[in-house]
Amino acid sequence: MTLTLSDIYQSRVAQGLIKPDPAQAHLLVHLETRRAWLEKPLPRSGFLGRRLFAKAPLPPRGLYIWGGVGRGKSMLMDLFFGVLNIPGKRRVHFHAFMQEVQTGLAEARRRGVDDALAPVAQNIAKDLRVLAFDEMQITDITDAMLVGRLFQMLFAAGVMIVATSNRPPDDLYKNGLNRALFVPFIAQLKERMDVVELASANDHRQNRLSGSEVYFFPADIRAQRALDAIWDDLTGGAAETPLALQVKGRAVTLRAFHNGVARCDFRDLCALPLGPADYLALADTVRVLILENIPLLSGGNHNEAKRFVTLIDALYEARVRLVASAADSADRLYPEGVGSFEFVRTASRLAEMQSADWADADAATTQND
Repeated sequence: MTLTLSDIYQSRVAQGLIKPDPAQAHLLVHLETRRAWLEKPLPRSGFLGRRLFAKAPLPPRGLYIWGGVGRGKSMLMDLFFGVLNIPGKRRVHFHAFMQEVQTGLAEARRRGVDDALAPVAQNIAKDLRVLAFDEMQITDITDAMLVGRLFQMLFAAGVMIVATSNRPPDDLYKNGLNRALFVPFIAQLKERMDVVELASANDHRQNRLSGSEVYFFPADIRAQRALDAIWDDLTGGAAETPLALQVKGRAVTLRAFHNGVARCDFRDLCALPLGPADYLALADTVRVLILENIPLLSGGNHNEAKRFVTLIDALYEARVRLVASAADSADRLYPEGVGSFEFVRTASRLAEMQSADWADADAATTQND
């Protein structure tokens, strides 16, 4: 007998691996419906077992899961994706996905393709039945202008999309440049996907904060000495030798690197014009990042703040251990101004990443977000 997602969830609750949450349990019903459909055998014909149709039957509506930070969206996605027993599945962070799309577009344009997006979408959809997005958000006008046609092509190819986000669809790209051109995509999402709020009253991340100190504020001499001691302990007192990462033909320099441990100043990574590809490359390279002198954030350094948010997302998804010194605690780094709402999620992630066992935790069993 095949266990349902609800059966597995309740088993983990009984084992004390996760805490029971009615809102999470309710959302599992939506995920189980899609899992059951996806795991049905595709129609086949003839003794060679060839598929009856060139494309898979159109799937049920996709699923757009939104809710506040720490409510369990990623944990439920972990459960759904981990149990789903089909070959044509893919899960990707939205930042990384859009970077992949941009790379594909550049290559298609170099070949002189009339509609550069068509081969990119075709390549993504090839042999794919379900595409799972983590942390869907639109903050860049280039992405905003692309995503509508891209999703339309994926839907037409029969790809089911399941996504998590901190915002409802109507708040995507809120106050963005030329947002009127983006609004039809919101209508498309609502037409092709069920929008479900994970309305849990609990922020599960905050319940796991414990362990050794890895976030020091203010960024004074005490913090400096603490980071020096951590570097010495992790590297055996190695010299601070720089490392240059090659990303799309340019060099991203880490001030100090030794045996998987990197040390940088906030300005090294966030004051320079770096983007998601650079931070993903960094996250793929290091297992510990010591980041010094995170300042207070505001509208006055909004570009640096946006890069910092992207950096933390990349570190978090790759489960890179962060050790940092900052001007204030995570929840007071960005007190007000443009971007402060979006920073709530980053502050929550920074708080979670301070847990002593965070980087070693099994995301599928111990995360509630």
